[in-house]
Amino acid sequence: MKKVLIIFGGVSSEHDVSLCSARSVADRIRKDKWEVLTLGITKDGRWLLYTGDTQNIENGTWLSDSDNVFPAVVSPDRSVHGITVYEKDGNRDIYIDVIFPVLHGKNGEDGTIQGFFKIAGIPFVGCDTLSSAMCMDKAITNTMADHFGFLQAKWLGITKGEYAACSEKFIDDCAKYLGFPLFIKPANAGSSIGVSKVSSADELEKAVEDAFLHDTKIVAEEGIVGMEVECAVIGSNENPRAPMVGEVVPCNDFYDYDAKYLANESELHIPARIDDVTFKTVQENAARIFTLLGCSGLARADFFVRTSDKKVLFNEINTIPGFTSISMYAKMLAKAGIEIEDVLEELLSLAMEQ
Repeated sequence: MKKVLIIFGGVSSEHDVSLCSARSVADRIRKDKWEVLTLGITKDGRWLLYTGDTQNIENGTWLSDSDNVFPAVVSPDRSVHGITVYEKDGNRDIYIDVIFPVLHGKNGEDGTIQGFFKIAGIPFVGCDTLSSAMCMDKAITNTMADHFGFLQAKWLGITKGEYAACSEKFIDDCAKYLGFPLFIKPANAGSSIGVSKVSSADELEKAVEDAFLHDTKIVAEEGIVGMEVECAVIGSNENPRAPMVGEVVPCNDFYDYDAKYLANESELHIPARIDDVTFKTVQENAARIFTLLGCSGLARADFFVRTSDKKVLFNEINTIPGFTSISMYAKMLAKAGIEIEDVLEELLSLAMEQ
C-alpha cells in the first residue's frame, strides 16, 4: 500500500486553520488505497511525526500526546525518498510515495516548501514552486492578471523601503487613483490577515502600518461594490475543471479572518445567485487563470461581480484552499457531485503522475 504524508501546521498566521483542514484530509483519504501518516510543524518551526488520533490535530492537543509525537523531518536525501524519524534507540527512515501539504499561508503556500519537496524528489499534491509563489504574492498575481488581460480592481503596490522614502506620495496616490473605500493588504498573507478596509484618508496611514506588520510589501486595491464569488478548480494544468461557483455574503464589513473561520455567520450560496452567462464567465476565467499561472491539482479562484455593470473582476487565487467543515472549496465540489474522497483521490493520483 502506498504511503501519503500529510504535513500540517506551519510557521504561519493560518496555523490553526491548517489543523482543521488536515484532520478533514486525513480522515477522508481512502484507507484501502493509502496508508496515511501525519507530520506537524509547530508554530516555532519544529517538525514532529504524529501517530495519534486525528481529532487531536483539529483541537490542537496533538503536541501534548507525548506517546505519539516523534521528532522527524522530510529528508533532502533522495535515497531516503521520505522522512527520517529520530527515536531514542536510533534513527529510522520511512519511504513516502507522495506528500500532501495542508499548509495555508506563508511557508506552506508560497513555494518555499514546494521547492524543498522538489529537492527531496518526492511527488506532492498541488502547485509547483513558481506557481505557488506567484499566486501567494498579490502584487505579482495582480501584475500577471493585468498582463493576461483579466479585469480586476485598480491597484497599487509598494515595498516597506519605498514607503519609508515616499509615504506621503503613496497616501496621496491611493486617495486620488483608487478612491474610497479601498483595501490595504499585505502582499503575502492569507485568510485576509492584516487586511484593512479604509474609508477615508485619515485611516490610510494606520492601515498601511498594520499591513507592514505581516509583510515587507503591500498592495492597495480599489473597493468594488458587488458580489463576492468563488470557483473551485481541480485537475492538471493542461486540463483543469471549474465545475461550481459559490457566493459569499460576509457577516462582517468584508470577508476577513473572523468572518471566514470564527463567526460562522457568513452566508454561503452554492451555486452562486448569478445568471447563467455570468456563471460561465466565472468558470472560464477561473480555469484560464489557473492554467496561465502554472497551477496544478487544486485552487480556489475568487472574483467580484460588479453591481454597476455585472462585469466579472478577478480578485485572487488560493493554491491550498481550506478543507475545514465550513470551507467553500469542498462544499462547491460536493454540490457539483464530486465528493471529498474522490477529490482527494484525484489530487493524489495527479501528484503521482507528475
